[in-house]
Amino acid sequence: MRQYDKQPISIEEQINQLKCRGLIIDDEAYAKRILSIISYFRLAGYLRPMEYDKKLHIFKKGKLFSNAVDIYYFDKDLRAIIFNAIQTIEIAIRTRMIQKFSMEHGPFWFMEPSLFKNEKMYQKCFTSIETDFNRSKEDFIEEHRQKYDFPKMPPAWKTLEIVSFGTLCKLYCNFKDNSIKKIIAREFNIPQHEYLESWMLSLVALRNCCAHHSRVWNRTYPMKPKLPNSKIMRWKWIDISNVEPSRLYALLCCILYWTDNITPDNSIRTNIINLLKNNTNIDTSAMGFPTNWKEEPLWKVR
Repeated sequence: MRQYDKQPISIEEQINQLKCRGLIIDDEAYAKRILSIISYFRLAGYLRPMEYDKKLHIFKKGKLFSNAVDIYYFDKDLRAIIFNAIQTIEIAIRTRMIQKFSMEHGPFWFMEPSLFKNEKMYQKCFTSIETDFNRSKEDFIEEHRQKYDFPKMPPAWKTLEIVSFGTLCKLYCNFKDNSIKKIIAREFNIPQHEYLESWMLSLVALRNCCAHHSRVWNRTYPMKPKLPNSKIMRWKWIDISNVEPSRLYALLCCILYWTDNITPDNSIRTNIINLLKNNTNIDTSAMGFPTNWKEEPLWKVR
């Protein structure tokens, strides 16, 4: 292993380095302003597809610094649309889980290890719940602490409002009662709970990208949603034959389908289409969009 020996360089030096590698920077004052508000390595994810030599970071002929900045701002706007949509989904699944699981298994079901398949996974999840509860300053949590001292945590309809989407997802996936999980899935017009589980896991990873301002364009996602055949879907869906589950398009389809079944009058479809219309320089294939995506029943504007 080599010791890291590179030293920090100034913004002016960053600009000179990019130019030496073949990137066209017409307006150095503009580039300096951009690099003072968006770090070099945050932009690197948008510059890398322009390179022909990935090891030496030499750029293809005619590539512009401004192109990478345009893609960055497109990506930023897309993240905002995605994050807003996932909020809708998260609140809806949280509400259904609390209601359905509590009615069937009581107010403290999340504190019962016997209701979960994997004890080790449950204990890790429960530790996260305890941590979230102990540090919460929500009014309804503080009020509960003042009134009650047993059990040690409030019922599900209070406690599970303060846990992360990731924790909520783990509770659903690890829960033993598949009959309740199937009911929740079918209320969203998703055919089986296994599909819902994979969609939740995938959206947790995507949400984390959005929350940490990470690139969503031109990314391969490690968590891949299971994509049902359109014949078993109860709502307008897509032809999955040419869709790569690890790319953003697949995740956007899951988001759109899910939100259509939560709030049918949502504007997500229109917002994404308009964003792409206003950014004609964006390579949609880098996000896994097939050539005929606008013709898919799910994507047709109503």
